[in-house]
Order: sequence, then structure tokens, then C-alpha cells
Amino acid sequence: MKTNQLKKSEAKRLHILNIGSDLILHKGFTGIGLQEILQSCEIPKGSFYHYFPSKEAFGCELVKHYVDNYQIRLNKVWDNKQSAHNKIIDYFKLWIDDPETHYGWADTCLIVKLAAEVADLSEDMRSIMAKGVDDLINRLAALIALGKKDHSIQAKTDASALAQVIYQMWLGAALLSKLQKNKEPLHQALKATEFMLKSATS
Repeated sequence: MKTNQLKKSEAKRLHILNIGSDLILHKGFTGIGLQEILQSCEIPKGSFYHYFPSKEAFGCELVKHYVDNYQIRLNKVWDNKQSAHNKIIDYFKLWIDDPETHYGWADTCLIVKLAAEVADLSEDMRSIMAKGVDDLINRLAALIALGKKDHSIQAKTDASALAQVIYQMWLGAALLSKLQKNKEPLHQALKATEFMLKSATS
């Protein structure tokens, strides 16, 4: 009985987080109020506060949930025998378009949406996002280092430095893509990534 109750409780918490994530992607964290969250989730205020002591606590849980899920998605993308180079390129192609969802990862990236907005509002949320980004960059760096060993990547630049630059470029491209309402900045970033990974002089 208790197990079923726990499952239902966790399902309700995830429901609130998933609905909240969709709202924040469209309106930002400060752009939505508690009442809108309650109405969209179809829950009373008491239920919300049962799971989250405050809106900021909700934001922290939401970002952590996003970061954890992102790593799981990344595991699936990289769980194959392709070269390190191809794994990186395939990952960034998903930023442009994911065949399974018919929209790109850049379109649903909470880091892109929230980084500038909450950095000065919530130290806890900023810290969770920063760690998520650091973990991703470290995984990219490890893959670049592996690519140098399997010779699918010719770049001479330090793997950590190159991973940092590539991620920064994609983050900027995602922001420009939103501003310009087209995916050309992302396509340009993909070409630049190919060049940086293959360039023996980089």
C-alpha cells in the first residue's frame, strides 16, 4: 500500500515538474506565477506546497530534474560504437532537430532559457545549472580526448578547452536562433564544430 502511495506521490511531483517546465520554456521563470502553475497542473495550492516549500524550491527541483534527464538522454545518444567525432556531431545535430520529437534540443533547453534570467535571482538554481553545464563540458572533453586517440579528431587544442569553446558557441547559437526565429545560427555552429574537430591547426 505504502509503495503504491509513494509511486502516486512521485508521479504527481513529476507531473508538476513536467508541466512547469513547459510553462517556463514559453514564459520564463519570473514570467509565471504560482496561480498559473496550479491551474495548468490542476492542483490546489496545498498540493504544490506539499512537494515544494517555495517557488524557488520548485525552480531548483525543476532544473535538477531537467539536468538529470539530459544526462540520461545523452547516455542514449552516445551508447553506440561510432567514432568519438561522429558521436559529437550526432549530438549537436539533435540541437537542430530531433527526429523523435520533431524539434531541436535547443528549442527545449532550460539552460538557454534560464541562465541569464535566474543567475542573479537564485544562487541555488544558478549553482545547479552551472554544475549541469560543467558535467556536460567534461563529458564532451572526455569524448574529444577519446577522438584524438581513435584519430577521428585531429584538433591539437587541449580537449577541455575545445569542449568549453564548442559548448559556448552552441549556447550563443541557440540564443541567436531564438532571436532570429530561424535555425541558421545552429547550422553555422555545426559547420564550425566540424572544422574545429578536424582542424590540425586548431
